[in-house]
Order: sequence, then C-alpha cells, then structure tokens
Amino acid sequence: MEEILNLLQENARLSVKDIAAMTKKTEAEVQAIIDKLEKDGVILKYSAIVNPEKVTQTNKAVQAVIEIQVAPEREHGFDAIAERIYRFPQVKSLYLMSGGYDLQVIIEGESLQEVAFFVARKLSTLNGVRSTKTHFVLKTYKENEIVYVDEKKDSREGVTA
Repeated sequence: MEEILNLLQENARLSVKDIAAMTKKTEAEVQAIIDKLEKDGVILKYSAIVNPEKVTQTNKAVQAVIEIQVAPEREHGFDAIAERIYRFPQVKSLYLMSGGYDLQVIIEGESLQEVAFFVARKLSTLNGVRSTKTHFVLKTYKENEIVYVDEKKDSREGVTA
C-alpha cells in the first residue's frame, strides 16, 4: 500500500497498469488498493502543480503567509478558531504551529488590496484572534519538492588543449 501511495505522490498520472508492473502486483490488486486509499480518505485529491511564473495571465494571484496569535477556546483548544478560518475561500492552507505564533495561514487574493481587506476585515476581527502578521510572497523558488526556477546553464565555451 505504501509503495503505491509513494508512486502516486511522485506522479499521479501513472496508470494502474504501470503501477502494477512497477510493484509486481496485478492490476486488480492495485485498483483495489487505490480504491481503499480514496475511500479511507488517505488520498484526498489528485492535482497538477503549476509554475505560476509560466502562466500567461494578466491578473496573477497574490499570495500571503499570515502568522496568527489566538486565544484557544475552552474545551476546543485551537480547533474551533481554526475551523472558522479554514472555511474562508481565500484560505489555501492552515497550520497549527509551535513557536512565536499559533496558526499560519496561506491565502490568495487578486490584489494586495484584496488580501489586506481580508486580513483587516475578516481575519483580525474573529473572536479569539489576538494579532496577525502578514508576509507577501514575492517569488516561489521551490514548493512541494518541485524547483520552480530554471537551472542556470554554463554558457562558457569549453577549453581544449
């Protein structure tokens, strides 16, 4: 099961036939394992990783990383406020953190103003939010083990003697 999961994480476009050949299992066995992983909620979604620098659109999304300090709720801890936050459509990721702040949220908006409005009017006004610190993403170099920048090639001529 773990081997199949690892193969799908590396390339979700692999066919059942290819996975069967790589794992020395039958196609029926592979399909049954994949079906179980999906049914049990281990595999939640298949998606493409897109390099935002190569997308030709005029309005590129603005991404921000926000550090949030919150007051945990009695009997619910951080879960209740986290649920209120992750339900906003702008929220792409939300993490409970150790260290100087409690939650880290990654959001996307169409402009700096839209992100600022979300933080000022939606996020920071939630009961339990004590403070926020917003960092705008300027460029992505690597994400999810994928390097987004083109490798620089040495353009110098080789010297032969």
